[in-house]
Amino acid sequence: MVAPFAIAGRKIGKEHPPLVIAELSGNHNASLERALALIDAAAEAGAEAIKLQTYTPDTITIDHDGPGFRLEGGLWHGRTLHDLYAEAQTPYEWHGALFAHARAHGLIVFSSPFDDTAIGLLESLDAPAFKIASFEAIDLPLIRRAARSGKPLIVSTGMTTESEIEEALDAAGGPNRTALLHCVSAYPARFADANLRAIPMLEARFGCPVGLSDHTPGTAAAVAAVALGACIIEKHFTLARADGGPDSAFSLEPAELKQLVEDCRNAWESLGEPVLHRGEVESGNRQFRRSLYVVRDVAAGAVLTSADIRSIRPGFGLEPKRLPEILGKTAARNLNRGEPVDWAMVG
Repeated sequence: MVAPFAIAGRKIGKEHPPLVIAELSGNHNASLERALALIDAAAEAGAEAIKLQTYTPDTITIDHDGPGFRLEGGLWHGRTLHDLYAEAQTPYEWHGALFAHARAHGLIVFSSPFDDTAIGLLESLDAPAFKIASFEAIDLPLIRRAARSGKPLIVSTGMTTESEIEEALDAAGGPNRTALLHCVSAYPARFADANLRAIPMLEARFGCPVGLSDHTPGTAAAVAAVALGACIIEKHFTLARADGGPDSAFSLEPAELKQLVEDCRNAWESLGEPVLHRGEVESGNRQFRRSLYVVRDVAAGAVLTSADIRSIRPGFGLEPKRLPEILGKTAARNLNRGEPVDWAMVG
């Protein structure tokens, strides 16, 4: 049994269409106007939620060039953590305008806090939920502080072990207040590393809704995740990858985000029920199903043979498997070519 979960009244679970979250991240490129335009684009594309990241370079790291502070390999090779986060931060003073703009579009807007000051700011803006980023999923004091707000939490699981997820859920107040996002902490992530079969495993193991924080290109992994039961899809997006920015390489453009929303909802709708067919849909296709028909005129009392009765389309007569029971019997009345066979015809 999966615990019920909702954000701002929006119910989240496999019985509802997946919630698509557009991750703003650092793709504003240090421009508030661009950040507002990103929200416009996300709303136009059909996303239901906007997620920010709330930190300053000095709350998430320190300005230091010693071992471990300079990145090696990947998109941000050679940069220090402080330098990267100075570029990617969403300034605290922007948050009020961004929240108001998203709400004017009817979007759910919330953020990932990275320290107590971020949580305080988001509480002042009445954020309806908190997202705990993958690398913070082991910061149990941070999770406990966010949980004290009484808001639901979404926790990304990139790089976490099973025991670390258990600890995070305990700090968050249990599975009835938490959703998990399967995540591969690679930027970008390869399809071969996506490991989407972890989604139903996480749901079964922890009893809470599970989604995907996706860093792969395009929409394919997200659609596959929905087919496997993901009820939240989080994806970075930008106005144009060519504009650059710290996250642009693994972000969707507006037309791609629109396609993601449509594909995920269509994938969810296509799941249907665990039955072989739905009669109300297929009943109109009886003409293409086979059944037993009279294929030439037969006089009353005549012995029925395979020259008289055949399995053909349409499908309004007896099932073809009944043919051996019909052959050799006598016609109870005159039978006309083109009549569907029923039991009243035979004696």
